[in-house]
Amino acid sequence: MGEAGEEEAAAPAAELSQNEELDEQGMLAEALDAISSLVSASLSATLFPLKWQLIRDRLNRLHAGLADITVTGADDDNGEDSDLDVLAAALDAHVARLDEVYASGALTRARALVVPRPGAGATRDDVRFYVRDLFARLRAGGAEMRREAAAALGEALRDDEKCVRVVASDVPDGVGVLVSLLECPDPRVQEEALEAVSVIAGSDAHRGDLVVGGVIAPVVRVLDAGAGSTAAAKERAARVLCSSPRTRIMPGPSPRTVASRRCSTCARTTARAAASSCARRAGCCGASQAWTRSGSTWWPTRAPCRALVSLSQGAATDDAARIQAMELLAAIASGDSSAREAVIQEGAVESLVRALDPSSPTRSSKAREVALRAIDAICLSPPTSTDRLLAAGFLDRVLSLLRNGDTTLQHCALKAAHRLCQVSEEIRKAMGDAGFMPEMVSVLRAAKSPEAREMAADTLCAMVSVHRNRKRFVQDDRNVAQVLQLLGPEEEKPTPAKRLLLSTLMHLTDSSSGRRKIMSSEHVRNLEKLAETNVPDAKRIVKKLGGSKLRSIFHGIWSL
Repeated sequence: MGEAGEEEAAAPAAELSQNEELDEQGMLAEALDAISSLVSASLSATLFPLKWQLIRDRLNRLHAGLADITVTGADDDNGEDSDLDVLAAALDAHVARLDEVYASGALTRARALVVPRPGAGATRDDVRFYVRDLFARLRAGGAEMRREAAAALGEALRDDEKCVRVVASDVPDGVGVLVSLLECPDPRVQEEALEAVSVIAGSDAHRGDLVVGGVIAPVVRVLDAGAGSTAAAKERAARVLCSSPRTRIMPGPSPRTVASRRCSTCARTTARAAASSCARRAGCCGASQAWTRSGSTWWPTRAPCRALVSLSQGAATDDAARIQAMELLAAIASGDSSAREAVIQEGAVESLVRALDPSSPTRSSKAREVALRAIDAICLSPPTSTDRLLAAGFLDRVLSLLRNGDTTLQHCALKAAHRLCQVSEEIRKAMGDAGFMPEMVSVLRAAKSPEAREMAADTLCAMVSVHRNRKRFVQDDRNVAQVLQLLGPEEEKPTPAKRLLLSTLMHLTDSSSGRRKIMSSEHVRNLEKLAETNVPDAKRIVKKLGGSKLRSIFHGIWSL
């Protein structure tokens, strides 16, 4: 009984040993197949044929050694342990030899094999080989090697569209590597990675790969990093966001579904596939929602807006980054009401008004122009939060630009004043008190553009329609005289600006002081000429001024 029991107990152990042996043999066979595949793949390499031949020789020697182990193991089970000991000792010797070579300095960066950049017209295979080598350096290189590889990659992407396709399609997790480098502690690597990402973001075909790859969150963190990121990094981060917010991607889940998927690590990538990727990430948490939906377009809201507002007003930010931040705020606000509200609540209105300050030496003419256009997009098209706009001192800024800005700034300021004047009577009163009426007359006298003259005349007419503003306007004799002067010279048909000036005079005739100022002006003859040519508004004004009595006065003046 004892011997039979021992035999039964030994049987499972022998079976287990046999299974382990089979597993090891299977792994050796897989290794042999992998080495054979590497040797075959290396035959297609066209660059450095001698180097590749040496690599193939070593792979073949490794293949032969593993094949010997496989044969020996199959023929002689008792010798397996001895063969494995021999292999382990050989590997230890190779490792020791590599340590000696590394310590000798033979593997220094100066002796590293550097793949040259393919020339113009190179095949996609050559470009692929070069780009993959750069990514190998980015993944495993030292600090200086990573900097140079990142710079070379950015340059290659800028110069050759094929490189963009290779990074997005042919490099395993190429976009993922670039996204991870956006938060590299080395500022130079971070800057060059942002440059590479910005080039890809400018490609319509591959921009969506960045969004799905989770690029938004690290880019926003660069913008929101304060002194932790360089000005160049922030400028490039703003450029990436300027390219990415309107990216249309494949249909995603409903807003309610997206609202429930709150992931701080990938900043709400919005395609269905990307949302699934978010769910698989270990970092999913209850961070505040970073996106809102408008049709099939997704917009970043609160967290990115906060960073962009900070960037648009930062004293240490260069002008290009400020401009890009303001442009992006305007683009976000043009999405829907929730996106616009997010922009406003983060202080964008006040920040943009401060950007108009002419006393600031850090604000260029271009930056003020972009700020005016952003204010138009956020607050005036359609009108919203105009109370915040006025409370921030917007009227004084616009008036200053009308008086002292260059031609482009004056036109943008005039457009803003024209839009603002249409909002409410209270705003028209505020504009009258601030001094906009005589300024509109000055614009009418100086502007060469018919569009500018029409906007100025329309703005003046709207302000004069308010009783308090009319009283203020006629107190200065020059205002009425200049409006009458602008009615000439004679033309076959009155221009739109001239018709609006006639409407302005019609408002002035509602008061006796306005009528007196018109009748006593030396330029009243221009009004009479228009009435004689049967211009309806001119005839009505003449009639309202007193008809034949006024005509006799005119004749008395003309006869002098």
